[in-house]
Amino acid sequence: MKNGKFRNFFIPDTKIYLWIIAILIGIIFFYNIEIAIVGSLLLVYLIYYNWKIIDEKKIEFTEYVENLSMDIDVATQQILLDLPFPLAILEGNGTIMWYNSKFADISNQSEILGKKIKDLYSDIDIKRILEKKQEKNIFIQTEDGRSYEVLSKVVESSLSKHDNRPIIMLYWVDKTQYQQMKERYYQEKEIISIIQVDNYDEVMQSVSENNRSLVTAAIDRKINMWAKEIDALIKKFSDDKYILVFQKKYMSNLEEKRFDILDIVRDIQSGNKIPITLSIGVGIGEDDTPIESYESANAALDIALGRGGDQAVVKKGEKLFFYGGKSQAVEKRTKVKARVIAHALKQFIEQADQIFIMGHKSPDLDSLGSALGIYRACKTLEREAFIILKQSNPNIEILHRRLIKEGYQEVLIEPEKARKMITENTLLVICDTHRPSFTEEPELIDMIDRVVLIDHHRRGSEFIEDPILTYLEPYASSTNELVTEILQYITEKIELESVEADAMLAGIFIDTKNFTFKTGVRTFEAASFLRRKGANTVSAKLLFQSDMSTFLKKAETVKKAEIYRDHIAISISPSDEKDATLIAAQAADELLNIHGIVCSFVLTHYQNQVFISGRSLGDISVQLILEKLGGGGHLSVAGAQLLDVSFDQAIVMLKKAIDEYLEEGEKK
Repeated sequence: MKNGKFRNFFIPDTKIYLWIIAILIGIIFFYNIEIAIVGSLLLVYLIYYNWKIIDEKKIEFTEYVENLSMDIDVATQQILLDLPFPLAILEGNGTIMWYNSKFADISNQSEILGKKIKDLYSDIDIKRILEKKQEKNIFIQTEDGRSYEVLSKVVESSLSKHDNRPIIMLYWVDKTQYQQMKERYYQEKEIISIIQVDNYDEVMQSVSENNRSLVTAAIDRKINMWAKEIDALIKKFSDDKYILVFQKKYMSNLEEKRFDILDIVRDIQSGNKIPITLSIGVGIGEDDTPIESYESANAALDIALGRGGDQAVVKKGEKLFFYGGKSQAVEKRTKVKARVIAHALKQFIEQADQIFIMGHKSPDLDSLGSALGIYRACKTLEREAFIILKQSNPNIEILHRRLIKEGYQEVLIEPEKARKMITENTLLVICDTHRPSFTEEPELIDMIDRVVLIDHHRRGSEFIEDPILTYLEPYASSTNELVTEILQYITEKIELESVEADAMLAGIFIDTKNFTFKTGVRTFEAASFLRRKGANTVSAKLLFQSDMSTFLKKAETVKKAEIYRDHIAISISPSDEKDATLIAAQAADELLNIHGIVCSFVLTHYQNQVFISGRSLGDISVQLILEKLGGGGHLSVAGAQLLDVSFDQAIVMLKKAIDEYLEEGEKK
């Protein structure tokens, strides 16, 4: 910097010379006035001449700059007019004030000036552009099928100083080829699917030796023909499992047909006495690797099996989509899994210093009965166990009073007390639900590391995360049935108290409607075991008896029923009473006793929620209907809860769900 200033000191400057001359003339005045006067006149001339030269140079420079600006303006205008891509200039309020010919071509409008850009392209948000809050690039699809990326530039013009409105320039970059390549990439992306014949063993057992190869060949042929329709690579890697790889472009067609292979295989008749059902898991991710896609497909298959099979589950990222699931889960005749689960559960119980057993909110006899069964297993294995129960309710009131009378008050503890007792070796066993939000105290699941899950409901999208042991069998009539089988294998010397055996038998009574629905061979075997261990059928029935008031309310609910779509009953039961949900469930059961009714729904209002109890004889899946409303359950027994809606709104929502379900069935 200093060197620069030093160099500038020696750069010639006319003013310096004039000052030097002036000083010298001043000195001459002391010696010779005549010469000084002549010198002064010469100095005046030099000053005038210098001023004139500088002024002329300024004029020339100004003319040069002005001519250059005009040339640049002309060049800029010409460039804007001849730009090879569309350009539009807008006022701050989004009004189009100028555009080039390319923009006119893509807009395909006769009059563009003065129009709002929003009227032409609704995806362009001027407010967000001005605020610089446009999180992602704007892509516009024009009528001729081309794709453009719209880039924006906000310019402060000279006019904007007066009206405070900037100018917005929109540049349209043709991305058609890029979008086509991107779309082609995603459409040709491989999707992995796993198919399992979920009742293969049962089907083979029902077929004669001579026809088994025919059944196997029929299954292979149907699946291979279906795979050929979507140009899929298919490989059978076990007797009952296939892996399928196909391109994503076929996925929409499969979803539209709702995976019709489920119905195609179910219709196979090659000497098999029971229908053949498939479970399909499909994993789809935007950027999944093949191994990630396979893992997603495997997880989807587990969910399909957990929901009872005979359905396809598509896992798109974290979202799940269900297709099928309109038939009853097939009973597994072998008890190998029950034996394995019992052995594993025994080890976990013996490793724990205490066991907490928890059911779902507003527990019923199946929830509390199965909890009592696990409690007895823990006591037999000499481990301390507690059942978490906030409060009694009409479903378990009689059983609760009997438990207190027989000394179980120390066994039944509230969640707050359990929270204070948790240790590193605490084991939590959850019975009769797999949804964290439905449990008696969801926070305990996060506080306890080791969780065991035992349930008989079809698996939903919400599921307890990473249990150490899962026994979820939708074919079972009740959780009591599953727990009863576990008790038979967990130890040879198991002995039940009479109240425990009665509670478990009562739970089976309730969930099977006195051995009418979802009753298989293993259901009777479980009931037989409980009977041998002291269960009394009369005492068990007393646990779910209704009083006269409840009976009259139930009768009134049946009387008010509306028949919808010829064979579906919908009614409203008394609301905001302590036994409102119990009356609704029992009334839904009673409606099925009416000739011509194959499905029933009863609504009741309790604690700011509309509860819906659904029941079916099996032809209609109340589970799939109520899943549309956020509920779930079984094909023949399901429920849902709607928050902050009126009865009229709830009935409209229910009828819409019924219509959608029936329309889906008609399309198949």
